[in-house]
Amino acid sequence: MAIREVAYNSLTYSISYEIINKDNKDTIVFLHGWGSNKEIMKQAFGKDLERFRLIFLDLPGFGSSSIHVPIKTDDYKNIVNLFLNSLNVENFTIVGHSFGGKIGAMLNPKNLILLSSAGILVKKSFKIKMKIRFFKIFKNIVPKSFYKFFASNDVNGMNQTMYEVLKSVVDEDFRNIFKNITSKTLIFWGKDDSATPLDSGKEIANIIEKSRFYALEGDHFFFIKNNKFIAKVIDEHL
Repeated sequence: MAIREVAYNSLTYSISYEIINKDNKDTIVFLHGWGSNKEIMKQAFGKDLERFRLIFLDLPGFGSSSIHVPIKTDDYKNIVNLFLNSLNVENFTIVGHSFGGKIGAMLNPKNLILLSSAGILVKKSFKIKMKIRFFKIFKNIVPKSFYKFFASNDVNGMNQTMYEVLKSVVDEDFRNIFKNITSKTLIFWGKDDSATPLDSGKEIANIIEKSRFYALEGDHFFFIKNNKFIAKVIDEHL
């Protein structure tokens, strides 16, 4: 593991990363999802894709990478871009899971691989809508200890800075960004994904012109058990 300092908006971010197959020219950059870190991506793909240089990094606020103030998805994109520039990485491929998929889409790389990417807003159920409404009405009345009954699993154990980040990124609609992607794109999805439903993946595949879609067995982290197949498809198409 290494740390690289990235200066952005008068602040310095310490980005934790690891590079495998350092001498290879063609590069794949792995961006993990919300609440995760580089280790899960390394676990899935670190022993495959041997002809590529593989870069695994912790996004700011996750794993061993620092964060100072709440930032938005566009800021994440800019920080990742500065990080890659500092390593002189060009003509790269992005593999992005969930939240990392949105960041990868904004970077518009040479090749884009989406793993159950976020970015398609899903209509909230009546139960969720009422939960949000109740929380907004009583948040200034009830003790903060009651917040846990209204928070999603993504919020558990989260500090205030990351909670503010989550609020700013959770309801983003990326349809227009997906529409403008010119990268060669491979899209993989878990058939039983409840965090980003399969229909969202199909919609993204319909929006992105140069894309191939693969529905695989599993949930939001389907890629862990399907890593060999995904690596094989990537190796064949890139």
